[in-house]
Amino acid sequence: MAWLETRHSVEYRPELADDLTVLRKAAYKTRGIVFPRQTVVTRDFLDFLPKLKAVGRLHVGTDNTDLEACKERGIKVIHASSANVRSNAEYLLSSLLLLYRRGVVSALMGRRHPSGQMGRELHGSTIGILGLAPTAHTLAGMLTGLGVRLIGYDPAVHHTAPIWERLRIQPVTLTELVSQSDAVSVQMLYAARFRGFVNEKLLAACKRGQVWVGISRSALFDEVALAAALSDGRIEACILDGAEDNFTGQSSPLNGLKNLFITPRLGSHTREARLRSSWYVAHRMHEAISAEQRGVEYVPSAPMDMELPGAISPSQWGDHDLMIR
Repeated sequence: MAWLETRHSVEYRPELADDLTVLRKAAYKTRGIVFPRQTVVTRDFLDFLPKLKAVGRLHVGTDNTDLEACKERGIKVIHASSANVRSNAEYLLSSLLLLYRRGVVSALMGRRHPSGQMGRELHGSTIGILGLAPTAHTLAGMLTGLGVRLIGYDPAVHHTAPIWERLRIQPVTLTELVSQSDAVSVQMLYAARFRGFVNEKLLAACKRGQVWVGISRSALFDEVALAAALSDGRIEACILDGAEDNFTGQSSPLNGLKNLFITPRLGSHTREARLRSSWYVAHRMHEAISAEQRGVEYVPSAPMDMELPGAISPSQWGDHDLMIR
């Protein structure tokens, strides 16, 4: 906020997050707005903001932003697509470790005899990497350092692509991945065509006693198939981050399963990830608004290490409205 206020006219209005009618009036002449996750930016909403040139999102996804409507209006959509890579990778690693050694959690909760189940070590085990999203690149390095054998599959990456060798992941078929892995990590980028991708046909090939962890959209999973695999021992336990509200609702077959653990988007919930995301969006919002004021095309600068703000000459800044919500 302090960095932006030395370059733009900035208002911090968190109270408008739940009142879009008041927001439309307050932001009528605003050039840039940073929105919270819960605010949906629709075509109709944008009709009330004729001066808007930049939309900022501190979270990774853009599902709640009408990208086509923004493009038609020349509005730049800025989101920190890589700020959470390391935090998500560490989340997946910690989830794997917890499922391998569940007695640790039981002991921390005060149970005198935490678990009769023997713990396991990651070293020497086979981990299946489902999806080569950027998080998988960082996770692969962490797991390799622990002596893990990595196999992987991604529907968008050919098995001959050099990325597999670079990450030291052996590409396999989807069936081979679930039949050979001791654990599966899911970080596949979601698209509508992948709804129910993890289905009964796939899970029928599971190596018994597997554990699963994931940060992908829960729509990737067929709920009935996942519930069956969790119930009959094919999947011993599963941790998923940020599942949709109805995924384990009252009418879901997953409701009440004691070996399914859902966390509320904790993968990106670190101080460092928030810092990277905030600096990235602040810099890019400034660039987009400044380019519009000068009448030049907005060209984002190279990706930055967003630990500290970059040093940019004050002579480049203009007086523009920016609203942070």
